Amino acid sequence: MNLENFLIMRHELVLTIVTLILLIAELFISEKSKHKIIPIAIGLFAFNLIIGFLPSTSGSLFGGMYQTTALQLTMKNILNLGVLVVLFQSVKWLKEDENKIKISEFFLLIFSTLLGMQFMISSGSFLMLYLGLELATIPMAALAAYDRLRTNSAEAGVKLILSAALSSAVLLFGISLIYGTTGSTYFDIVGANYTNNSLQTLAFIFFFSGMAFKISLVPFHLWTADVYEGAPVNVTSYLSVISKGASAFILIIVLFSVFKTIAFIWQPLLYAIAVLTMTIGNLFAIRQQNMKRFLAFSSIAQAGFILLGMIGANITGMTSVIYFIFVYIFSNLGAFGVVSVIYYQTRKEHMDDYNGLYHTNPKLSLIMMLSLFSLAGIPPVAGYFGKFFLFTAAASSGYYWLVFIAVLNATISLYYYLLVIKAMFINKSDNPIAYFKTDAPAKVALIICVLGIFAVGFLSVIYQYFGSISFGI
Repeated sequence: MNLENFLIMRHELVLTIVTLILLIAELFISEKSKHKIIPIAIGLFAFNLIIGFLPSTSGSLFGGMYQTTALQLTMKNILNLGVLVVLFQSVKWLKEDENKIKISEFFLLIFSTLLGMQFMISSGSFLMLYLGLELATIPMAALAAYDRLRTNSAEAGVKLILSAALSSAVLLFGISLIYGTTGSTYFDIVGANYTNNSLQTLAFIFFFSGMAFKISLVPFHLWTADVYEGAPVNVTSYLSVISKGASAFILIIVLFSVFKTIAFIWQPLLYAIAVLTMTIGNLFAIRQQNMKRFLAFSSIAQAGFILLGMIGANITGMTSVIYFIFVYIFSNLGAFGVVSVIYYQTRKEHMDDYNGLYHTNPKLSLIMMLSLFSLAGIPPVAGYFGKFFLFTAAASSGYYWLVFIAVLNATISLYYYLLVIKAMFINKSDNPIAYFKTDAPAKVALIICVLGIFAVGFLSVIYQYFGSISFGI
């Protein structure tokens, strides 16, 4: 193995180097100067993001356990862009007194989970997938419990690690059955030897159940709202967007490359779960008043829409899922960004607290409105095209009733998104949130989200009228 071949792992290598530099910086920076780690970490990660977009070749390492293709590079770049936005949104929170002594830990945990997600996406065997999944999950529980002075945060960390342990055990049992029935953990060998016998079907069900926990698909979603509410806002946004996006990416890769021969088995399963996830997520979102729980159930409903692209088991569906997650990152991080800015300025996160927000903070209100419109799929913002492509992918495979149910659920979601917009623009308050200036890093993050919401939508229009856009597929 020469150096050129080893550079196939450039995403993981550069991120590992960034993490090691932060560890060294932690040793030489005094306690009073811990805040200096913030620009160092963000600058290094921005460099990592730029490196990820440089041209690269496809290949495999470690006997095929690690694989890199243009598609996988695109998925990693999408996640890296989302993480950069989360880091910008976290600056004000990290500078608070109770967090100053553990700034380095936040970045180290974030980069560790992202490293695990990147190994997941590039996995060529179930063993590498599982190792990457554990590397991504365990630091995530520490992030959820990051606010050590808040009981809710510690509770969120405990709930996350317990649910993650259960899901990992279920997934690992499924992998053991896959290995026992095929004699291998490599994706290509397993895919070539997978049939529809009962034991292999059971193995797939266990594997899918474990992955469904990570994406918060019904009925494996019960941990989501409590963990999202208890965790710090920026950790919640990371869980909702980056973690879920990575899990969706690897699930669609495995479904299409390993389990495509038994698509007739998992397509009805995805059909039922998509309907349940969209419907239950929407119905519970209507009842929420806490903004983090509100966005938690919204993200559950969005996960149901993602399944529409997977169910067709074709290249159109895969493209639509990648595009939708790309859009979802900007839309959801835009909404969470506004919630984060308001919470760390006022410590308010109830929907009624947003009454009259437009009259005191019009820019934040407009950004929240655009983000929610994108999540709801209102034209001309990017979320409309994301849902349209998912519906098109499902309809092209003949799932017309599923598309009809999805359209009904999109209408329901528009109702509860409008509740927030109504609170900000129409409802009056005797004591609205006072005007305040958003810190510069958070402004940068919100600007990136707004530009993404519009720019990605325009790219889809160009795709429709002037040819195909290369997403690395």
